[in-house]
Amino acid sequence: MGGVWPAGRKSGEVGGAWPSGAEACRRRGGREGPGWRSEMEPRLGLHELLHVFSFLEARDLLCAAQVNKVWNEVSRTKELWRQLCLRRWSSCKSSQMTLGTQTWKQYYLCRSELEFRMESGRPEKDFICKAIAGHEGGIDELAYISTNECRFDGQEKSVVCTVSSDSTVRAWDVQEGTEIWSSPQQPAAVVNLVTYPRLQLVVTADKQGLIKVWKAQNGRERASFSLPTFSSALQACDHPEGPFLLVASAEGVLYVLTVPQLQLLSRTRVFPSSPTGLLCSPDCQWVFASTQNSDLGPKVYYTRSLLCLLEDDPPVSTTLPIWLTSRACWAPDETARLMVMHRNSNSTELAITTYELGARQPQEGVDVVVQQIASFLLPDTMTPPHLMKGHGSQVILLVSGSELVLFTIQGLQLAAFQDHQKPITSLWVDQSRVLTASFDLSLRVYVWNKENKIPVLKSCYHLLGGSHRWASGFTHVESDSMSIVGVEARSIGTSILRSYCFNMQHGSDDCVS
Repeated sequence: MGGVWPAGRKSGEVGGAWPSGAEACRRRGGREGPGWRSEMEPRLGLHELLHVFSFLEARDLLCAAQVNKVWNEVSRTKELWRQLCLRRWSSCKSSQMTLGTQTWKQYYLCRSELEFRMESGRPEKDFICKAIAGHEGGIDELAYISTNECRFDGQEKSVVCTVSSDSTVRAWDVQEGTEIWSSPQQPAAVVNLVTYPRLQLVVTADKQGLIKVWKAQNGRERASFSLPTFSSALQACDHPEGPFLLVASAEGVLYVLTVPQLQLLSRTRVFPSSPTGLLCSPDCQWVFASTQNSDLGPKVYYTRSLLCLLEDDPPVSTTLPIWLTSRACWAPDETARLMVMHRNSNSTELAITTYELGARQPQEGVDVVVQQIASFLLPDTMTPPHLMKGHGSQVILLVSGSELVLFTIQGLQLAAFQDHQKPITSLWVDQSRVLTASFDLSLRVYVWNKENKIPVLKSCYHLLGGSHRWASGFTHVESDSMSIVGVEARSIGTSILRSYCFNMQHGSDDCVS
């Protein structure tokens, strides 16, 4: 059952006015009236009809529902819409997904409508922009504490946390544009922030190396831990065997702490007297540690050995055979695929090498197995990228100045975008969208088209900030399923949040506007 899609819509999108059952039949070249129905109904029982409907897309099921009462009832079958959701959104496969009071059909149609609005980006009609002020200094970090679930039963709420040079930690209701809580002023400026949405916890670190855990609901302090020097990196890891926190100090030491108690599990010297960067793999089984532009090769640690470290046994790790590392990222759709940007053997050109990691368990201990699966040189004409992210299992996104460039892991350039007039300051990537923030006081929204084997990125629209008279540009951007939040730096040394909340309706069974 193929249909004519409403003007301005693509296959798979939901929203706008749907044709009536009779009109849908006419568009398909069919007939309407009792004679047409009587020819079709006796030929298919409920079981056979359900089997046929299992091959239809959402738009066809909606049209079938308007034929008669029997077709309407069958088209609403829970399993039909559940399978549509599973095919379209991999996040629906999560065992922790919560539908709330909504049905699978409502979920599919509402989420499709939300994606259409996020792709269209029409001010006031698709989203509402709010400026949220409160910090008396510049905002250094921003992170969502609300889960990234799509819920359309009236229970959805977006909450972000921020840390600032004014030495406070704050939480904000993005939809309402209001402050939920603010911590007391801390002994030093708070510079690092990570969150545990599932546990509703916030972890911060200040310039003096003091780490604290806060309750996300009310801002109460749960625990603290002091480093001898300030931390160069924090990584939140929600491991299957229990959550933990990775902390790298300016002295090149890796600390592993329990959450929320912040009890020390292990302490490992990684790079002597060198600030260390950390990246935890999507499945939390591996930790990548590096120090920028050093002759010391980056290291990969087997997480389990860090959690159960014995005094006489060093953690299980390996050193990658590269040096002068500058950036790295994990492929989010793979458990252990690592992409690293580094200088080549003669140190004259930038290369990106992709590795697959694995653990082999002989009779005693664990061995790390590293396999190089791809490597390529970046173009000589390209300014060294300062931001790097992965998408799916094959795509690498690089930011070079004001340009966003996409490559496959084999080095095929997929696209290049020059949508900003000034340098890009922040890059955010998920399964559906890509966001960039820039000093030109705008955020750019891109959407993935996954109909091809290699995803294609489409540039959609700008989200504008405030007045150039008062603001110097966006410095950070983050997003969840319902909203986008950017940090807008002001000329006087302070920052505000600028939120863009996408409109949804909750009264309609089909959520079709």
